[in-house]
Amino acid sequence: MKFFQRLGRSIMLPVAVLPVAAILSGISYWISSAAGGANIVSVFLGAAGGALLDNMPLLFAVGVSIGMANKTDGTSALAGLVSWLTITTLLSPATMQNLLGLSDVADVNPAFGKIQNVFVGILAGLIGAWCYNKFKDTKLPDALSFFSGKRSVAIVTAGVSLVAAVVLMFVWPVVYGALVTFGEWISTMGPFGAGIYGFMNRLLIPTGLHHALNSVFWFDVAGINDLVNFLNGTGTYGVTGQYMAGFFPIMMFGLPGAALAMYLTADSKRKKITYGIMLSAAIASFFVGVTEPLEFSFMFVAPWLYLIHAVFTGISMMVAAMLPTRLGFGFSAGFIDMVLQWTNPMAQNPWILLLLGVAWFFIYFGTFYFLIERFNLKTPGRGDELDEQDADNVGTSLTGYHGTAEKFIAALGGKDNIMDVDNCATRLRMEIADTSKVDEHALKRAGAAGTIKPGGHSVQVVYGLNVQFVRDAMEDIIYDRTERIEAFRGASAAETGAVAGMLAPGVGVGGAAIAAGAAIDQHERASSAAAAEAPAVVRLRQPVAGTVVPLSEVPDPMFAQGTMGPGVAIAPTGDTIVAPADATVASVFPTGHAIGLALADGTELLIHVGIDTVDMKGDGFETLVKAGDTVTAGTPLLRFDAAKIRAAGHSAVTPIIVLNNESATVELT
Repeated sequence: MKFFQRLGRSIMLPVAVLPVAAILSGISYWISSAAGGANIVSVFLGAAGGALLDNMPLLFAVGVSIGMANKTDGTSALAGLVSWLTITTLLSPATMQNLLGLSDVADVNPAFGKIQNVFVGILAGLIGAWCYNKFKDTKLPDALSFFSGKRSVAIVTAGVSLVAAVVLMFVWPVVYGALVTFGEWISTMGPFGAGIYGFMNRLLIPTGLHHALNSVFWFDVAGINDLVNFLNGTGTYGVTGQYMAGFFPIMMFGLPGAALAMYLTADSKRKKITYGIMLSAAIASFFVGVTEPLEFSFMFVAPWLYLIHAVFTGISMMVAAMLPTRLGFGFSAGFIDMVLQWTNPMAQNPWILLLLGVAWFFIYFGTFYFLIERFNLKTPGRGDELDEQDADNVGTSLTGYHGTAEKFIAALGGKDNIMDVDNCATRLRMEIADTSKVDEHALKRAGAAGTIKPGGHSVQVVYGLNVQFVRDAMEDIIYDRTERIEAFRGASAAETGAVAGMLAPGVGVGGAAIAAGAAIDQHERASSAAAAEAPAVVRLRQPVAGTVVPLSEVPDPMFAQGTMGPGVAIAPTGDTIVAPADATVASVFPTGHAIGLALADGTELLIHVGIDTVDMKGDGFETLVKAGDTVTAGTPLLRFDAAKIRAAGHSAVTPIIVLNNESATVELT
């Protein structure tokens, strides 16, 4: 499930460019309509919109590769592009004609004429991301060292894509046939098929997997391509748009009607807070077509209402498909997209959707009002008081998201319990160490519309259109520099304690593990004064034989992003770490994989052999000094077995970090 959650989030990245294409195309159609025909401006804007729409599969390849990579990096995007070009070129009709020895390109299986589609784009993105995650830290022999690390990713991607192309040569015609059969099956069912699609679309919203279903009908996966054909004005009038038109009455009118019903049925003492929640959610649904904040307000507290909502959506899609009305969108079925696409040549009687919308407003309002009152459903304003939103969260502004973020972090079990934070259009997507610590009531009080636990460590918190600001505020708090050691994912309590012990002399390893937070705070306060006296350039003897690499290429974000401090790293060929300067041994990690040094000029160094090597629990490491020893440059400090490190699945890259001077530059001689 975690994989599919992440894939759904990644798919949103290329989909996010659709509003731009929709705006350009919409303005082009408006100008053409007003001018009585195409002119230079409308043609220019239309071509600009088409530049994005015509290349959606390529955007999916790049976007998915970025989204599925362990770390946002242009290298992964390049890998996705390499995979896309390799696969689509090898499986193009012209290439297949030559490979199969056919006399005419028309004899090539028509499946290969549709190889440039979103499905293959997503596959290429996944290949690019996998190659990036797997090979970005590859160390080749010195003779081939130029191709080590990230430079190897594109090369490996091309090789993997060759294999994928061979497999697709046999599999793609079958897959394509199945997709076409599925699409044709829905298409032959006419309006009823559109209704089934609409019903399934809403049912998949809680999982975030509705994007995969949408790609079959909106893009050129099964030959339907409803969204792109509509925006380009290249579809079939009276047909194109049938898998989008029925969403407009629901999103613009139906759900706001449900919001009004929930407001009127709320307890009198909670009406004010319920009003703020429902109004903001209804506005988002009407104008932009973003429905999740509203849907999640009743999805779990009244699941039968949500099932009815899914049925109503299916009926709306079916009715709209039966009537002579068609309309499409670039982002979602809201008022803004309706206005932009009103004059699209594929738009057919869009005014009918407004009449349907009025009807659906009263249907939703009446149904929700009756069922909430009749069965005493715990919708917003009627539920457990534990879920009543804090007054200071209603109408939160751009200046108030740190307050919301602090409450979210506390409700998620604290900073140490949050392993990863990301977001899509309306929800936070996180990895939580212990999901049992998540307080869903506290999240709702802090402004969340709902919480989902898909499984494993995954937790999603639905917030709304401003979720990006909440995520940014959470990251500001979680990764504040004064708490950087606690944020070091993968570090054990002993390792964290040892670092704190080095920063607070006199504290033993056991005591340091307990006093880590206080030691770090004390150190940070002292560092501001010490940094002024510390040297801007720290010149050191290279502590181990090997190739010096930039810190940014260390395969761990805490080191690579400089969170621990500035420095360099070494891809070791030797097996012994020696003192890089005259120093005092401030700390020896219990597992023997790292040593802290205090130099004579006050500089504090951390030499960390390998990445995540704390997991080896000392196997392959031998310490040669102890805390408190005075050493001179060249004194052996520890020995390690690089082969064992790599056999355990870890990188042997060794960072050398300055802990108490953020502006320092390390030079090795």
